[in-house]
Amino acid sequence: MISDRSYTGLILESGHLNRVHYGLAMAAAALAISQPVVLFFTNAALLSLRAPDPDGRPGWATCPLGPDLVTAGVVGDATGWNAGLVARGAAGVEDLIEACRDLGARFMVCDMGLRAIGLEKTALRDDLSFEEGGLVSLYRILGDTGRLVVI
Repeated sequence: MISDRSYTGLILESGHLNRVHYGLAMAAAALAISQPVVLFFTNAALLSLRAPDPDGRPGWATCPLGPDLVTAGVVGDATGWNAGLVARGAAGVEDLIEACRDLGARFMVCDMGLRAIGLEKTALRDDLSFEEGGLVSLYRILGDTGRLVVI
């Protein structure tokens, strides 16, 4: 997506699925109003982008829920939590990933984050175009007028 507007950069660092979900929701909302977005996945959040397993279960389905949800009494695994979101009329994780892709988000995977968790880029899903880079690459995209949010 080409725009005269500055990018919003969202750093997704946590592997807790509810945090990844909210970062994707923020990105989709910004994209819906023509705000360019770069999603920068690093550390445990990269696990949400793994390719589906042999049974077709997406990588994000193996991510844990955050301890705040557990403390609040929300129980279940990622798949059950995601199904509950969809049943209550909210966008699910896969819906948000697809919306971000279709609306032109840039998906970046952090070189250092991949190394930190021992994950190869080839282990990531193949339906998204990933840019590799680091924080310097992200800051170059954002320039002097971009915004940065850490999720």
